[in-house]
Amino acid sequence: MSAEEGTTKAEAVKDEGNALFKMGRYADAVAKYNEAVELDPEVPAYYTNRAFCHLKMENHGLAIADATVALELDKTYFKAYYRRGSAHMALGRYKEALKDFKSVRQLKPNDKDAFEKFKAAEKEVKRVAFEKAIHSDSPADKPVAEQLDIENMPVESGYAGPRPTFPLSSDMVLEIAQHLKEQKQLHRKFVFQILIAVKEQLDALPTLVDVPIPDGTHINVCGDTHGQYYDLLNIFETFGYPSASNPYLFNGDFVDRGSFSLEVVLLLFAFKVLHPEHVHLTRGNHESLSMNKIYGFEGEVKHKYSQQMFQLFTEVFHCLPLAYVLGGKIMVVHGGLFSRDDVMLDDIRKIDRKREPPDEGLMSEMLWSDPQPMNGRAPSKRGVGLSFGPDVTAAFLDRNGLDMVVRSHEVKDAGFEVEANGRLVTIFSAPNYCDQMGNQGALLRFDSSCKYEAKQFSAVPHPPVRPMAYAGSMSGMFGY
Repeated sequence: MSAEEGTTKAEAVKDEGNALFKMGRYADAVAKYNEAVELDPEVPAYYTNRAFCHLKMENHGLAIADATVALELDKTYFKAYYRRGSAHMALGRYKEALKDFKSVRQLKPNDKDAFEKFKAAEKEVKRVAFEKAIHSDSPADKPVAEQLDIENMPVESGYAGPRPTFPLSSDMVLEIAQHLKEQKQLHRKFVFQILIAVKEQLDALPTLVDVPIPDGTHINVCGDTHGQYYDLLNIFETFGYPSASNPYLFNGDFVDRGSFSLEVVLLLFAFKVLHPEHVHLTRGNHESLSMNKIYGFEGEVKHKYSQQMFQLFTEVFHCLPLAYVLGGKIMVVHGGLFSRDDVMLDDIRKIDRKREPPDEGLMSEMLWSDPQPMNGRAPSKRGVGLSFGPDVTAAFLDRNGLDMVVRSHEVKDAGFEVEANGRLVTIFSAPNYCDQMGNQGALLRFDSSCKYEAKQFSAVPHPPVRPMAYAGSMSGMFGY
């Protein structure tokens, strides 16, 4: 093929990729852009188009890499700065994002959208600097959990919703679930009470929790729910509400993206208070301050309640365990495994989890890492954590006397995916993720022999509130 023929073919393949992108078929579009790059690797647009796909699939590390290559080819290519800045923002790297959006403004001074992104990044850089200055100049504030005088908090006479008392009953929690389903708010007094109660429970748990599966019983393991409250209710209506005979483990990422995040996490916390031994909750990468500020949960809680309420949610998130071992054989963790070969379960137990996740180390890797099909380790497609192969999975399991890793963190078309020669399963429980991915949701039901059955389900209708509705200026960053 001549150079001219290669160029023509590359453009045709790029156009095919663009058509697939418009249909929301991002992985297929990436394959077309890959082909275009192979045919003509000197065209910046192929890399930025691919970067846009990676942003949609939350592969922010790959988006940054593609945009950087595009800029190496043409340092004036404004779309590359735009894509890279968006990826940095998604990871909470505001200073890097600000630099890129400043470059976009210099190249496109009249672009209104670029100006808004620049201002959003600038605002976050100033906020972080301000908060850092406050914390360094003043003693640490008492936690919200210790400031509240809940007993004397009045409930207005006009409030007509549930008035739960403690200890909670099943009927009370179901009444709360129905109230939230009707898009009504639970009075702040009762929300505070649930948060304080669940914080006390979670705070007492170890970082890695052992959960037996007695003979003749089972446990349901769900993945990301991401603020999709009506799909969460559908899980319970289809597979049974949490109870002593029907326990659940929800494997992180309860909030963000979906705009009913408060309802999701509040109902899960209420069930945890009701059934402390039969509802289990893992921390995900979105149970963190940096993600909540970007992907909507902070804005949602402030809109529906207050900044103080959001601060208390953050304190509760700090107490969530990082992993579970079911039946002595199945490790459940939100993201994945480690950059080291020598990690033992006791190392996980020793992690100081009651804080915001660090940028690296065991805790960060547990929240952010992903499996890859090839052996070994590689940089993360997300820009945080790492990618680990089936050999890494097998070695970790064998070293610790385990059979399988169950993790979440990634949307899957079928709601689940089996990898690493059957020794790793990804479970994702937010069907039609963000109202656009078209995926199934699923849960895994493990029996007492640690064998599982995957149970799939489809999305159900929800009120007309779009994903990321409370993300403010951040919502346009990722095409929502």
